[in-house]
Amino acid sequence: MATEMEELISFLSSPSPQITKAAVDIVRGLTGSVEGLRSLANYSNTLLPALSRLLTLPKEVSEAAAEALVNLSQNSSLAEAMVGMGLVKTTMDVLYKPECGIARLLVMLLVNLTQLDASAASLLQTEDEKVRGLYVMKLVRSFCRTTHESNDDAFEHVGSILVNISKRREGRELLLDPKRGLLKQIIRQFDSNSSLRKKGVSGTIRNCCFEAENQLQNLLLVSEFLWPALLLPVAGNKIYSEQDRSKMPLELGTALSIERESVIDPEIRIQALEAIYLIILQEAGRRAFWSVNGPRIVQIGYEDEEDPKVMEAYEQLGSLLVHSSSAEEPSSETTK
Repeated sequence: MATEMEELISFLSSPSPQITKAAVDIVRGLTGSVEGLRSLANYSNTLLPALSRLLTLPKEVSEAAAEALVNLSQNSSLAEAMVGMGLVKTTMDVLYKPECGIARLLVMLLVNLTQLDASAASLLQTEDEKVRGLYVMKLVRSFCRTTHESNDDAFEHVGSILVNISKRREGRELLLDPKRGLLKQIIRQFDSNSSLRKKGVSGTIRNCCFEAENQLQNLLLVSEFLWPALLLPVAGNKIYSEQDRSKMPLELGTALSIERESVIDPEIRIQALEAIYLIILQEAGRRAFWSVNGPRIVQIGYEDEEDPKVMEAYEQLGSLLVHSSSAEEPSSETTK
């Protein structure tokens, strides 16, 4: 005899729209509590495919199904099961249907799923050379085209997906491929007013800089956008002197000639400093850093910094600069 939970899950496949909607609303409610999630997890073999099928239905049903899947995907075992049943492909297919009204939820689902290596590989499409990177290119295009000034920024969480996939070498290589030009598009989103977008961009840049040893040239190809994204968050909020600005490229000097808001999130500042550190481990990276008067910016930024963890990141960077014998200009250690 079927249990109450089994009966509830069977109603998700009911031919009656009213019964389906009532059932999915109950399931969504259950996923909002630890106890409910634990109960549903025991029936994942039937529950997950049923919810997945509902994603293609009208919004009044698909929205509840998507919310339930987002909540369930926070459980790593259930997330693995979702990846195994091909939910990454299903999600991408539904996301790019013209009538999709649940884009934000689907992107959040991908954020949770891509924390798993298998899902990141699935999104990168590493198994099929013909379509490799197509999903990521679509997401980057949506990330860069949607407005970040509205309250309904459906694709702002794409930044978190990019952070997840750039933890894998295949992801970094895809984003750094100069023929695709993805990194340049992503970096330009750092100007967004959305802290979530900024954090996603800075985390992605930082991860890509782990390839600096082999792909420094590709990183520096976008230096016009890269250095402002890395240096402005750690430059403090002082107006820089004309003498300091004269040694910087226009895009940096202009920004530092006016009053500006500080980057509040300390994690973004740490990520920027770590990315710079990875770049200047390479001799050519140090030369590029000196060429934009980077050491002076870091020195002034350090003087304004109050967060202990961020200060530690400044000090590690300053120590590397001081002990880099390759630096052509005299190094000055950042002290406070």
